[in-house]
Amino acid sequence: MNSYIDHTNLKVDATMRDIEKLCDEAIKYKFTCVCVAPYYVSLAKELLKDTNVGISAVVGFPNGYNTVSTKAYEAIEAINNGATEIDMVINICALKNKDYEYVKDEIEEIRDSIDGHVLKVIIETSLLTEEEIIKMTEICNDTFVHFIKTSTGFGKRGASLEDVEIINKHKNSILEVKASGNIKTKEQALSFIDLGVSRIGTSNGVSIMEGEK
Repeated sequence: MNSYIDHTNLKVDATMRDIEKLCDEAIKYKFTCVCVAPYYVSLAKELLKDTNVGISAVVGFPNGYNTVSTKAYEAIEAINNGATEIDMVINICALKNKDYEYVKDEIEEIRDSIDGHVLKVIIETSLLTEEEIIKMTEICNDTFVHFIKTSTGFGKRGASLEDVEIINKHKNSILEVKASGNIKTKEQALSFIDLGVSRIGTSNGVSIMEGEK
């Protein structure tokens, strides 16, 4: 179970002590990654040195309507500060406008700017129609990113099994799925894993590992 979890703290009021606790827990349970705000990437790098725990930084978070150049700069700086992965929110406004080329170009710009590091594309499924989820899955296929990610955790709701089922029907064999948002129990996590999800984004990693309700 631990290898699926991106142990996350993206609270607006997260303190240094909170991030220290997050990293200590990630080391203890051997989680794949911690997921933190760009402000805390350097701290996480120091806390996680000489471990195998990765560091994922969020970009364009949580609303996604930053310009492409802003997101690219944010991603590059995060990598330079020690991030090993980037979780980027798409421009949902552009998607709603059916400006698919903009969305595709944006993803490719971020992908190319981080020089092969893992890129997870957050599509915020709670705000999308089924048609839009399908379209974003196809765009992620075409841009050869590592992951499509369901949610920021700041939307109307988190991940749903129905979201993942839609993605699974339309993704290629390369694209991986990260489910995130409101995943609080081991039972929930296992339900997503049974659908083939390879990462779980959650702030409840410890309770999931310990099987608490």
